[in-house]
Amino acid sequence: MSYDDFIADVAKAVEAVGVAIMVLGGLAALLAYLAAIIDKDRRADAYPQLRERLARAILLGLEVLIIGDIVRTIVVDPTMESVAVLGIIVVIRIVLSFALEVEVEGTWPWSRWRLGATRPSTDPERPD
Repeated sequence: MSYDDFIADVAKAVEAVGVAIMVLGGLAALLAYLAAIIDKDRRADAYPQLRERLARAILLGLEVLIIGDIVRTIVVDPTMESVAVLGIIVVIRIVLSFALEVEVEGTWPWSRWRLGATRPSTDPERPD
């Protein structure tokens, strides 16, 4: 087995992990949704939580798939055509990621401070 074959197999494994994250995350979100609609106390929030969980699973899966595409393009097939295709794929996935993030959060990531929804800083020198 050559180095390129090994890296191609690694890229395939990374892509399989990305797909598994989306599929298993979607199934987990669906199961949590079904459990929530059975419970009268959680029923009202069941659908928004389903959408958020699905979006998060898709976002994480897309990030992992990008890793597989980058490894494949840089190591296995480093031609100008494959780099251009990678660029297009990354742009499409970034647009999808932003759209999903806006769908989940309800605002652009750089506008969260207006809603007071910023995450606490982990920098001990910077007070929140």
